[in-house]
Amino acid sequence: MALQQIDAKMLSKMFLAGAKNLENKKEWINELNVFPVPDGDTGTNMTMTIMSAAREVSSLGENADMEAICKAISSGSLRGARGNSGVILSQLFRGFTKRIKNETLVTIPILAEAYEKAVETAYKAVMKPKEGTILTVAKGAAEKARELSDDGMQDMEEFLRVVIEHANYVLSQTPEMLPVLKQAGVVDSGGQGLVEVLSGAFDAYLGKEIDLTVEPAKTVSPAGRSMSASIEAQAQADIKFGYCTEFIIMLNKTFNIKQEMDFKAYLESIGDSIVCVADDDVVKVHVHTNDPGLAIQKALKYGALSNMKIDNMRLEHQEKLFKMSEKEAAAGAEAQNAEEPLKEVGFISVSAGDGVNEIFKSLGVDYIIEGGQTMNPSTADILDAVEKVSAKNIFILPNNKNIILAANQAAELITDKNLLVVPTKTIPQGITAVINYLPEVSIDENEENMIREITNVKTGQVTYAVRDTVIDDKEIKKDDFMGIGDQGILAAGGSMKNVTMEMIAEMVDDSSELISIYYGGDVEEADAEALRAEIEKTYPSCDVELQYGGQPIYYYVISVE
Repeated sequence: MALQQIDAKMLSKMFLAGAKNLENKKEWINELNVFPVPDGDTGTNMTMTIMSAAREVSSLGENADMEAICKAISSGSLRGARGNSGVILSQLFRGFTKRIKNETLVTIPILAEAYEKAVETAYKAVMKPKEGTILTVAKGAAEKARELSDDGMQDMEEFLRVVIEHANYVLSQTPEMLPVLKQAGVVDSGGQGLVEVLSGAFDAYLGKEIDLTVEPAKTVSPAGRSMSASIEAQAQADIKFGYCTEFIIMLNKTFNIKQEMDFKAYLESIGDSIVCVADDDVVKVHVHTNDPGLAIQKALKYGALSNMKIDNMRLEHQEKLFKMSEKEAAAGAEAQNAEEPLKEVGFISVSAGDGVNEIFKSLGVDYIIEGGQTMNPSTADILDAVEKVSAKNIFILPNNKNIILAANQAAELITDKNLLVVPTKTIPQGITAVINYLPEVSIDENEENMIREITNVKTGQVTYAVRDTVIDDKEIKKDDFMGIGDQGILAAGGSMKNVTMEMIAEMVDDSSELISIYYGGDVEEADAEALRAEIEKTYPSCDVELQYGGQPIYYYVISVE
């Protein structure tokens, strides 16, 4: 007979099984993308989010209690969250685990409350919740759970089965809530991902044989090689503290301000480059030290540790020195030894394409996070980037609507710097934002000004279709070219040039003054020059700029201002 209550051991199995089921279905979920573009990534984002948590849960072993498992699920998914769907999934887990973390056994009424807490937390994380999405599916499951609990259902197996059946039903109705889903002939991909997590968890509850092995995160270690004594000596001299030490503390009780300050002071006594970010029941720690054991020993007083990573920076530095000329090595050593004070303002930009990266760097952006449509950076990636920028106030340009939530989540976790998210949805918006930064005005004025200016930027992107579909009343065939605007598909057809010109025609109006073209890595410069000439001829009242972007997937990214 199946358990009528869920204990810690069962919760761990159910979570890992849900994660594995999602991982197995991720490519199928990617294909549910509404737009038939070659960058569907919902399944990938949700999988990377949940697997970040699954690795933490798996590392706890079979005897972990409910609180430890809940902390691992919450902190792991929070820092591993990628894309809107991944962030929402992490918030669902965060709310769910908050309700059950202090329980020994989870009953049906507690489970119903946990579902409700999950939905409440996730909805709060989204500024403008849209129905017909993963949020709607989660809400439907919570409402059914509450109904069954209030009716006095006692059979846990039947309870879980009915909740999942209702979640599937709500998922099937998402095309009726979002016409764009109906036109494309798909259900919401994020909602489908959530149903796969619930279904996998239910399989584990039923006792089905499931491989719960979770592969550790891939890390790259410096390759061992012989070197001259002088190079080795220089590497030793350049680095005062040799071990880059990172870990997460899963707190066993509240981490008050005094404890946090005391812990930071201790870390400063044994090393440098310290980052200590506290969030509810977890603390992320980074320190350069000559004795990682001391940092670990001190941290264990506050709770269990996870995501431990220790790198020998001297070995890594020796690798770099082999690749540097004698002059470069001297310059690098001088720069490394220089103390860099915190400046007032810094910039981080998410970007893909060597040309676009260089544009941002030339405009004064301090740090580029490599990523974009197919490589949404995680909350942890953004936190790591913030650590590397020596500034009190940092503006981050997500440059993709699917990265804004992760950036906002990172901003909430940072305590020692002020991270301001400028909600740029495209590369041209990001470029406009940083161009409009004025060093002589205040941080708040700059934020307001940049947000206002990006609304004046229209963006179109040219790519190809990966399947036949009908969307925005346009019939699209596989391998057709598509011109995608800020609100939907503006043009489609068999000629890249014609599609691009039709797309621009939909963007230009009487007030337009500037057309900027960024051509991708798969476009020849001569073809891009020919396109510029055609645009200049067609729109003589507009200035037309052409720049190499080098971006993948999109042949052209074009803005109109």
